[in-house]
Amino acid sequence: MIKSQNLVKEYGSFRAVDKVSFELRKGDILGFLGPNGAGKSTTMKMITGFLPPTSGTASVGGHDIQSHPIEAKRLLGYLPESGPLYQEMTVLEFLKFAGEIRGMDTGARDKALTRVMEICHLENVRHQTIETLSKGFRQRVGMAQAVLHDPSYLVMDEPTDGLDPNQKQEVRKLIASMASDKAIILSTHILEEVEAMCNRVIIIARGRVLVDETPADLLKRHPRHNAVRLVLQSGGPDAVRETLDRIPQVGKVEALGNGWLIHPKHGEVIKPRVWEAARAGNWPVESLENAPLRLEEVFRELTLAPDAKPEKTKPSQKKSREKVEAA
Repeated sequence: MIKSQNLVKEYGSFRAVDKVSFELRKGDILGFLGPNGAGKSTTMKMITGFLPPTSGTASVGGHDIQSHPIEAKRLLGYLPESGPLYQEMTVLEFLKFAGEIRGMDTGARDKALTRVMEICHLENVRHQTIETLSKGFRQRVGMAQAVLHDPSYLVMDEPTDGLDPNQKQEVRKLIASMASDKAIILSTHILEEVEAMCNRVIIIARGRVLVDETPADLLKRHPRHNAVRLVLQSGGPDAVRETLDRIPQVGKVEALGNGWLIHPKHGEVIKPRVWEAARAGNWPVESLENAPLRLEEVFRELTLAPDAKPEKTKPSQKKSREKVEAA
C-alpha cells in the first residue's frame, strides 16, 4: 500500500500541508482534489520522495520514503505536474534512458519500450526530439516513462493536462486498465475524470484533509442529493405545491417553470412519494426525474465553506506562499 502518516510541509511560517494521513491499497484509484494552492502537488512530491517533509512520513509497499528511498521509488511510477522532460532527447532516447536509470536490463527494457510506445501511441514520433512535440505528445511521453517499469504504485499529477478530448479518453482507459493490480493516486481538476475512474476521493483545502470517501458517499453530502424535478403540462392544479409541502420526506419545494425542484429531508429517497401524490391528484405530469448532481457542485460547496477558505497571507509569508502555489 501507499501510506501517508501526518505529513507536514512548512515554508517558513506558512504550513502548506497540515498532517495529511491516508492509506491506499492495490485496486484503488484515488482522486486527490483541492483548489489551487491547497497542497495537492506538495503532498504528492513528499509521498514520492521528491520533497522531504517537515514532519511525518510516507511509505510505499512497506518501505519508508525517507529511510529506504531507493526501495520505495523502485515500486513507484511518478508523473509530475507538467511532465518535466529532457527536451533535446528523442522520445526513444529518453525512454531508453529512463529504463537504464531504473536498472532494467536490455531485454526487459526493449520489451517495455515496445509496450509503452503502443499504449501511449508514440510509435510515429519515436525519433523526434521532445522539444518539437506538442504539449499533448509530451504529456504522453511523461506517462510512458511513469509506466515503463510496470510499477505497482502510480502517482500522477494532472495526467491529462494538455490533451484533446480523444486523447483524454485514451488516458482514462489506460489508467482504468491498470487499476486491478496497482494503487493509483490521481490529481486532477477535471472532476468528470474522478467520477468516471476513481473509487475514492480525498479533498484537501488549506493543507488539510476535508473528506476521504467514495464518490457516491461524497455526493450524499450535497443538500440536493436525491432531489427530483417535477414538470407538469400547462394548466397544472394550484394545489400541487401545497400537496408537495405536506409529504413528510420533502424538505423544500422550489418553483421551476411549469414544475418544481423538490428537495428531500436528510437525503431521503422521495421520488416514489412524489409519484404517488401525482397519481392520487391526477396531475398532468410531463416528467418526473432525479435532479442532476455533479461532483463539481459538492467540491465547490466543501472547498468554499468558511472553514475551508484560505487564510489571508501575512506579508512575511508572501514569498513562501508563492513557492507553494508554484509547486
